[in-house]
Amino acid sequence: MTPSFLGRTLLFVCAAGLTHASAAGGADMPWTTYEAETMKTSGTVLGPRYDPYRVETESSGQRCVKLAKAGEFVEFTASAEANALVIRYSLPDAPDGGGTDSRLSLFVNGQLVRTLPLDSRYAWLYGSYPFSNRPDAGKPRNFFDERRVKDLAIAKGDVIRLQKSAADASDCIVDLVDLENVPPPLAAPANALSILDFGAGGKGDTDDTDALKQCVAAAASRGRVVWVPAGDYKLTGDILVPSSVTIQGAGMWHTTFVGDADLYGRSDRRVRFKLTGRDIHLADFAIVGKLNYRNDQEPNDGIVGAGCADSSVSRIWIEHTKIGAWIYNGTHLLIEGCRFRDLLADGVNLCVGTSGTVVQNCTARGTGDDCFAIWPAASDQGFVGPSPQPGNNVIRRCTGQLTFLANGAAIYGGANNRIEDCRFIDISTGCGILISTTFPTSDEERKIDNNFSGTTVVRDCDLLRCGGYDHSWAWRGSFQICLDRRSISGLAISDVTIRDSFSDGLTIVAPGSRKGEGTLSATRLENVTISRFGIGAPGRHGLWIRGDAVGGLTLVDSHIADIQNDSAHFRIRRE
Repeated sequence: MTPSFLGRTLLFVCAAGLTHASAAGGADMPWTTYEAETMKTSGTVLGPRYDPYRVETESSGQRCVKLAKAGEFVEFTASAEANALVIRYSLPDAPDGGGTDSRLSLFVNGQLVRTLPLDSRYAWLYGSYPFSNRPDAGKPRNFFDERRVKDLAIAKGDVIRLQKSAADASDCIVDLVDLENVPPPLAAPANALSILDFGAGGKGDTDDTDALKQCVAAAASRGRVVWVPAGDYKLTGDILVPSSVTIQGAGMWHTTFVGDADLYGRSDRRVRFKLTGRDIHLADFAIVGKLNYRNDQEPNDGIVGAGCADSSVSRIWIEHTKIGAWIYNGTHLLIEGCRFRDLLADGVNLCVGTSGTVVQNCTARGTGDDCFAIWPAASDQGFVGPSPQPGNNVIRRCTGQLTFLANGAAIYGGANNRIEDCRFIDISTGCGILISTTFPTSDEERKIDNNFSGTTVVRDCDLLRCGGYDHSWAWRGSFQICLDRRSISGLAISDVTIRDSFSDGLTIVAPGSRKGEGTLSATRLENVTISRFGIGAPGRHGLWIRGDAVGGLTLVDSHIADIQNDSAHFRIRRE
């Protein structure tokens, strides 16, 4: 692992409502984002709002545009050449749930080039965690979905218009549009085995599960690469990927594994790649599931690492699954360049005994749990033999945005884990970064204790518009240290900038102190800058020590406008 570049700053372009991030702070983004509320429009700009259960609150910048009447539009000028588009939108749900359908017309320079079918079948959840699909449960969330469109021809300076079709009765809310210039499909690796030679159709209308299984088995026995050329491949069952197998696609915009909506209610018929050995590599394809509810008693779909080691997941696009990548007892893995979109739960979770694993240059948007998490749970989760000792994991150069539950990044225990060079934006349901002992990490009977140890590092991170309302709990700080069931020692937080917090900038809370649990020690905040807070909840603070907190921290060379220590048992030492 390479050390982070201390003092990196984000190069962020904001002109005429367009944004893109460079490698310095957060992930590389090879697309340009255009915010709907800054576009020319005949629709209605909504927001800003900051309270829960509001479509505006889940929007980027807490503003969006509603197109209610036929002919209403949003329009903007492309700042660069592009051949692909992503629209983040919201349609109403059906009265009894199940979603609705609509369309938007895509015009380029006044010419109709495409009619975009939209639906809300993978949006809208209700009630309390883990939620339901029944509107009568109230408390709506997960308002948005995304549609990606390729094979366009957009030049710099072209005028792009999205217009409500005359036949549509439903309102359509537009949050943002991404434009991207996608490279052509990759060529097949030398001496690879093509899935097409094993009977795959690649058109999305035939079941290609057996073809992929046969190709994987042949590649494993012959020591060759599985090649999946551009196309859509329907999968209806688990793909077990054994040691020394590489599955190579033509690119995340070109090769797509899709689920079968009619079968997706069965957890064993979903799109799931299970990494079960060493030297496994997945690269350059997309996974599009068909999951529209959350049930934590069912296994995860997406990518699951079960005791895998020395492997990689590179440039994978995952959407409409429960999780992006759930790794338990993984060792020395690399997850890089991936996009996690519109999931029911986590983008990435490094769970149980996962160690020495790096998640880098990944983006997560629209997740229903933490964008990126490290949770060394004491469970073996089916691992044969003792779990490896968890720790030394790194989340770096990642960007998380627009959750509908939980946080941007979270660490719940383990040794010497790090979050560095990351950026978290519009986390309206929790913290940009959470360091917490809320979830269990120990088992006395099995003599396992995976609580925080060594030094947990957070450095060179930017938190913008975070610290929203956790729907079943309370307002959370943009950055929070939560001492719930256990104590935490050894936090090193440096070069962190927190801006425009919904509530408090940085909070330290200890709900476990009432039972004599939860003390913060050996913690240092250096060069932490907190400005403008309480934009959604007045009367908040830059740094707030809640009355139940116990312990102390050292504050060094930091710029925090308002520090409020409400605990008689917590000391702030200034250096």
